[in-house]
Amino acid sequence: MEASAVSHPDRAEMKGEMENKEAEVNTAPKKMVVEVAYAEPETQVVIPLTVDEGATLEQAIRQSGVLETFPDIDLAVNKVGVFGKLGKLNQVLRERDRVEIYRKLIADPKAVRKQRAAEGKKMRKGESSDQ
Repeated sequence: MEASAVSHPDRAEMKGEMENKEAEVNTAPKKMVVEVAYAEPETQVVIPLTVDEGATLEQAIRQSGVLETFPDIDLAVNKVGVFGKLGKLNQVLRERDRVEIYRKLIADPKAVRKQRAAEGKKMRKGESSDQ
């Protein structure tokens, strides 16, 4: 029986290939999970997605596809934040952050509260407003 002439890599060559693969794995950006949330009066969405570690609010918003779903969103106008705190588009995200896109207010909340309070004072105890 003849030995086949199959070429096997030597240990040094195999070690070099393994080190190259480890370097590739180590240089690949780590991933993290975040959410992008947006709400309109009739529709609310929370979009979970995986982004590269070090991603910004703007990158997550664009990656989520929410701008295509809601073309009225204008990142130059709409404010953004994380968990109810205003942020900037270049703010770096952390694992499990919820990016929120805020709509413009239709009415001033203080004025609405004052109006409701004034209407409530006009009614006397025991009366309903639909009489």
